[in-house]
Parts: sequence; structure tokens; C-alpha cells
Amino acid sequence: MKLFITGIGTNIGKTIAAAIITEALEADYWKPIQAGDIDNSDSHTIKKYLSNIQSKIHPNSYALQTPASPHLAAQLDGITIDLKKITEPKTKNHLVIEGAGGILVPLNDTNTIIDLIQPDYKVILISRHYLGSINHTLLTIEALQNRKIKIVGIIFNGDENEATESIILNKTNIPMIGRINDEPYFDQNVIAEYADAFREKLEKL
Repeated sequence: MKLFITGIGTNIGKTIAAAIITEALEADYWKPIQAGDIDNSDSHTIKKYLSNIQSKIHPNSYALQTPASPHLAAQLDGITIDLKKITEPKTKNHLVIEGAGGILVPLNDTNTIIDLIQPDYKVILISRHYLGSINHTLLTIEALQNRKIKIVGIIFNGDENEATESIILNKTNIPMIGRINDEPYFDQNVIAEYADAFREKLEKL
């Protein structure tokens, strides 16, 4: 199973969600494009949070120096992101793939994050509660569905907001995998607790 983790924007909680999903399935993890924080990247964060010994962290296809939109970060590095050079790692394990920002974040003059999503990927959408998040969530879902991309579940990030969650779930009929509360901190134990809570639904995707 290949799960592509995307969000409704930047700083939505994709990496925490990816850590939970990776831990729950003892999956491999791959972030094709990392922009900025090379020495403290999302891959480093995932590795720090995992407690199982099965998961393998695969290297980025592009590791860009500047924390910016990938198209700009690549330009500042003097390169152009080429989708043909983004090669999915070979593994017999489940693979969790984390995007960068939202689905229409530009990679170059032509492609955006949504173009990384392959036909055999199953998409999990991360939605964080804030004023305007309903609109951003529904727009993201519509854009994915217009490309005939299957969204297998949604994870809400933030303490329960029944009005927000119910309208999104009712309008889209996308199953909810779970909710990540506003925790005071995350460590291996907290990630493992969420992994235990989400595992059954994830295994059925």
C-alpha cells in the first residue's frame, strides 16, 4: 500500500500525521521534495518519532536549501525540479509519501505537488482547524477529485470542532481516520498512542 499524505496548506500537521501513519503500519517513509531545514528535515523528524525497527526512511529526491515554495527554492539552488528525476524508492513494505505544502504548490513552471500523486497512491488529507479551513479543505478535495484521485481518508488536526468536521464529512462522504488533538508535545510515546488508535482504520484502506 502506498499512502500519499497531503494537507490543505502549509503547517497543517502533515509530518506529525505521517509519523503516526508510518508508525501504525511500520511502513517506509519518503518525502520526495524537502525545501529548507536540510539538517532538521521532515525525514529527521519522522525518524525521531518512530519506535518500530521495521520502517526505513528513504532519501529525498530533491533536498533544497531555502524554506520556500519548491519552484523558488530550486531556482535559488540553480536547478529546475524534473519529475522524471523523482524516482519512487523500491520497497516491499508499505510506503508513506509526504507532500510539501498543499497540492497546488508549484514545483516548476508546469508541475505542482498534485502531479507527484501516482495512480496507485491512496491519498490521506490532513485538515487543520482554523477560520477558513472548511473552504480550504473542500477546495483541496474538489481539486483532487477533478483529477480522479482517490481520497481514502481525512485526519483532522486540532481539538474537536464538531461544526467544522461534520460539514466536511457530510459534504464529501470521505471517511474520517481520526483526530490529532492539540498536544502539549509530541514524542515517541505520543506518536505510538495515536498509531495504536488509528491502526485498525489504516489497515483497512
